[in-house]
Amino acid sequence: MAVAGPDPRAVVHDLVAGIDPFDAHEEQDRADTLRWVRSGAPLFRIARPATPDRHLCVYCVLFDQTRRTVLLVDHVKAGLWLFPGGHVDDGEDPCRTVLRESAEELGITGEFHPRFGGRPLFLSVTKTRGEHSHTDVSFWFVLAADRHMRIEADPREANRVRWFALDDPAEWARGEFDPHMARFRGKLMSRLENRTPVG
Repeated sequence: MAVAGPDPRAVVHDLVAGIDPFDAHEEQDRADTLRWVRSGAPLFRIARPATPDRHLCVYCVLFDQTRRTVLLVDHVKAGLWLFPGGHVDDGEDPCRTVLRESAEELGITGEFHPRFGGRPLFLSVTKTRGEHSHTDVSFWFVLAADRHMRIEADPREANRVRWFALDDPAEWARGEFDPHMARFRGKLMSRLENRTPVG
């Protein structure tokens, strides 16, 4: 007799509930997302390009702690510097999604950063631009990385990849980024200064 796995909605609820908001914006996104999850509304994209019009996504934040750098991709469709990532498949645990996406988009075997474990550090809710606009509810997971590691970016997703120094404001003053990038960077830097384990 097969043993049923964890309820996907309960898994998502626990991930959202476990996030410690960085600011009032993230606190509001967390509260709104918990209401959405509890409402029984569909959580996963079931048809391309955007059905339902609100669904779960993940970001893979490759973080080289020694050099305090993160890897971003010049995203083909968005025209922005983003972390690699993608949509959570129907019923999939987002923790699995982030490892799957890091393999598909970067050609790596991802590992969760030990400082943050297998839980998302950040949550964002974003209305996308352009045709088929929809709302992405995104978990931002931090993965351990080394900037000299071999990256084979999927050319369908990324025009190029680049490591950005967390501590250099000039790195973040040019180019266009995910609209929540500055807040995420602030949260990551804040958590790095806090020696208390996250989670």
